[in-house]
Amino acid sequence: MKKTWLGLVLLLLIGCSKDSTITPEAQLAKDVAIIDKYLSDNGITAISDPSGLRYVVTTAGTGVKPTLLNKIKVKYVGKRMDNGAIFDQTQGTASATFALSTLIQGWQIGFPLLNKGSKATMYIPSGLAYGTKGAPPTIPANANLIFDVELIDVTN
Repeated sequence: MKKTWLGLVLLLLIGCSKDSTITPEAQLAKDVAIIDKYLSDNGITAISDPSGLRYVVTTAGTGVKPTLLNKIKVKYVGKRMDNGAIFDQTQGTASATFALSTLIQGWQIGFPLLNKGSKATMYIPSGLAYGTKGAPPTIPANANLIFDVELIDVTN
């Protein structure tokens, strides 16, 4: 009986040690390496935020910078980094207004770096976007995302 229990415990320990889950820190490191390679391969020089977010300001605005307490009025196109597929966007001249605190972490980090009137491209690691769950069916788990954004207005 003791040998059987010992065998089961060893099997459980061996099985747990081969767990294929990746820590959030390891996933972030993997994502940042993928994003940095994408930027390098495409000749893009981006600003690096300590969070892992990378961004390029294409048009510098001069207005206020939003905080998590603000609403932002934006135009945007969201694409998957792996295949360039657009998964969400504002249409034509339309914009969208959101409470910044309700959005993905990548936007919560990225938009406060921009002044009202700015246009930018954000390269967002999966953990700052939809993480291990993704947003099926258009965004798979651990998907790095690209957002072309325009910060039109900042309100309370």
